[in-house]
Amino acid sequence: MKSNEPRSSSSCAACKFLKRRCTPHCQFAPYFRSDEPKKFANVHKVFGASNVSKILNEVPEDQREDTVNSLVYEAEVRLRDPVYGCIGAIASLQRKMVELQHDLMLARTRLAYFAAKQNSTTNCSLMLDYDPFNVANMMPSDFADVPVTAGYLDSYVQNSFDMDHCASTNEFGQFPFP
Repeated sequence: MKSNEPRSSSSCAACKFLKRRCTPHCQFAPYFRSDEPKKFANVHKVFGASNVSKILNEVPEDQREDTVNSLVYEAEVRLRDPVYGCIGAIASLQRKMVELQHDLMLARTRLAYFAAKQNSTTNCSLMLDYDPFNVANMMPSDFADVPVTAGYLDSYVQNSFDMDHCASTNEFGQFPFP
């Protein structure tokens, strides 16, 4: 991190790692403190000192701290996952998001089922046969009447069923639940 305090006489982590004398105008010193040697070692291993120097020279000074933080993060992730790096972490988070959206869809379906079951005033045995916990064979079209506000579920056709007074079939003569 960049500090506004005057530096002590000790070399920054970059100069220590590169085994060179740290000058008062060293461009690495504000971002790679002497007490964080692993930080620069990781960045150097992935990007190289010359490339980091070029990147820092091209970036406006007020954005350099963010740039260094980004380089440090990218280097750490690349060392953990040499093949995918940051993309692997992003893909993992996206997979988790899709799983959570699916879980939300199932929870909304179950909630709608129990709400409809509780509010039902007529005796419709078809709804009693539906098991909301057995969703292994259900298709996305089975959830068409579940309201969703955002996410990949918006791509599914979302139409409401116009049910008759018994809620046994919709306007196409199909059962709203499997």
